[in-house]
Amino acid sequence: MQNGYFQVVRTPGGYGLQIFQPKDGGEDVRLQEVMDYLDRQSVPYDPMSIKKAILAEEDAVCFLERKDCPEIEESCRIEVSEDNLQAIVRFYPASQTGKRATMDSVIKDLRFRNIVYGIQMSVLQDHFMSDGIYCTDLVVARGKEPRHGTDAYIKYYFNTDVHAQPTLKDDGTVDYFHLNMINPCKKGQLLAEVIPEDEGEYGTTVQGAKIRPRQVKKAHLEFGHNIEISEDRRRLTSLVDGHVSLVEGKVFVSDVYEVENVDLSTGNIDFEGSVQVNGNVSSNFVIRAGGNVIISGVVEGAYIEAGGNIIIARGMNGMAKGTLKAGGNIVAKFLENATASAGGYVSTESILHSNVIAATEIQVTGKRGFITGGHVRAGQKIEVKTLGAMLGAPTVVEVGVDPEKKAEYMKMQKEVSEIVKNIRSLQPILANFAEKKSKGVRFTPDQINYLRNTAASMETLNKSLEEKNRRMQELQLEFNPQERAMVQVRGEVYPGTTIIIGDSSMQVKSTYHYCRFERIDGDVKSTPL
Repeated sequence: MQNGYFQVVRTPGGYGLQIFQPKDGGEDVRLQEVMDYLDRQSVPYDPMSIKKAILAEEDAVCFLERKDCPEIEESCRIEVSEDNLQAIVRFYPASQTGKRATMDSVIKDLRFRNIVYGIQMSVLQDHFMSDGIYCTDLVVARGKEPRHGTDAYIKYYFNTDVHAQPTLKDDGTVDYFHLNMINPCKKGQLLAEVIPEDEGEYGTTVQGAKIRPRQVKKAHLEFGHNIEISEDRRRLTSLVDGHVSLVEGKVFVSDVYEVENVDLSTGNIDFEGSVQVNGNVSSNFVIRAGGNVIISGVVEGAYIEAGGNIIIARGMNGMAKGTLKAGGNIVAKFLENATASAGGYVSTESILHSNVIAATEIQVTGKRGFITGGHVRAGQKIEVKTLGAMLGAPTVVEVGVDPEKKAEYMKMQKEVSEIVKNIRSLQPILANFAEKKSKGVRFTPDQINYLRNTAASMETLNKSLEEKNRRMQELQLEFNPQERAMVQVRGEVYPGTTIIIGDSSMQVKSTYHYCRFERIDGDVKSTPL
């Protein structure tokens, strides 16, 4: 392949410009390039004649002037790419009476332009050892691109997916027995290691300047008890047989306490690690665990609190006193007459006359998939098959505001009311003392001490009132409903149901089917799925 090019040549009675057509798919001669070249050489020309010669199918000569052919030396144009990683030379042939350039002269021109790195001598040799490679971009210097490194990262040798959910079977039931949410580990087991950062390598421009690779990030391991870190602080291993979990980037290993049932034979359980109950939990008993609580049977009116997840394979009948409180997720076959609070999501097949709170989502799926009676609240989304009941059992579902923050706000309202009440009770006492003092009444030491204590109490109350009012204002700013907060119903919604999204609510007065409730223009409205 050869690009088309041009050359100033002798002609009868003067000189002209010969156009050499491209070969084997090379580029055509560029009219603008020809005109720029002739302008630089101060050679007169007719653009239309040159254009006609370029468009000719064969090599053609365009007459320029009735004078002797000028002696024009071979020349070149040098350009450097924007990223300074390439120097490109484009050669133009000498006239028939001119001289060729030399390789040394071109190298001097490159050095004059401060192009000193990555000179492609073979490319220059190909040009000068041949008849010339003209009107073609020749890369005569190549810089070196920087090799960008990679950030350090931590490789974990256990399942870190805290959002694992139960599997929905083909028959519509949910498998609560194979959740894979517990990561058992053995003593000496490798838990995590730091894969070090790769700094990369500097690049170089054709001018010889260094190009810095992008900055990379380091990583370090965070861990709790029962874990050993290697001397180079890159590897974590377990010191005990137990359960490993990742919480906010920190690796924890807890022993698992296993019992058959929680009843009179065990009493209450308070354990720093995880608790595995292979049977049932009887009414009035308490389980407190720093990790997860896994129960294979049924829970009655018990109190269960876990720093991690609570999983109840056969559900809970709380008898109006049973309580679940999880820092992570709650997964149970059903929740009936119970109170449940999760720092993550709640997943169950049915909720009946219960008070349920989840920081993120509540999913009521499976064959039944109903919420009937009670108050169910989630920060982002509630998904249910049947909402309410045909007999109109009062049912309230609420999304869009963090339930814990709303509960904190309601609690502070009561506390502020009590503080204001106490302040008003102290104000007349201080006013009475001030009035007597202005009249010159002398007080006994006991009265002075009482006055000081009352004034100190007033100062403490005022300070507390100021702090609580400030916190309430902060909470109010966070009460805007989250984007896409919704209640999604894949079956029926019955009258008697109240749907609250943020600070907007809707009383359901007729039956809805297969719909989604969202906050639109400040109101709760239903849209089809």
